[in-house]
Amino acid sequence: LSLTIRNVHEDIYKFCTAEILSENYFHAVFEAMKSITSKIRTLSGLTSDGADLVQGAFAFGKGLSPKCAINRLSSDTEAGEQRGFVSLLVGMYGTIRNPLGHNAKIEWNMSEQDALDIMTMISLVHRKLDSARRVEGQ
Repeated sequence: LSLTIRNVHEDIYKFCTAEILSENYFHAVFEAMKSITSKIRTLSGLTSDGADLVQGAFAFGKGLSPKCAINRLSSDTEAGEQRGFVSLLVGMYGTIRNPLGHNAKIEWNMSEQDALDIMTMISLVHRKLDSARRVEGQ
């Protein structure tokens, strides 16, 4: 797997080095997705999972206040980025983590190329989470 060429985030390796080395792409991606959940829980102090965790940690507007922010939320552009990040994460849980968690490995083809692309996206999420902060008063 060419993850070193893509300079993926170190947290991916913490969660799935054994699976990467054995070319077990299905479980490598599944464990890498769990690394996002772990980091959001640590950052937010929440214990929920998946889309509920993402919404609870980052969603805002319509009476919601985010517990965490990936930027200062001081402009329309920054607010839009935060909303887009929520959408990206909810989509990743729905299209990657949930099928892996509910389907048998033999029922879900995870190619090396798909694994590389997904783990690169997970790496981007980790870099965003690394610069995220708790919102004061939350």
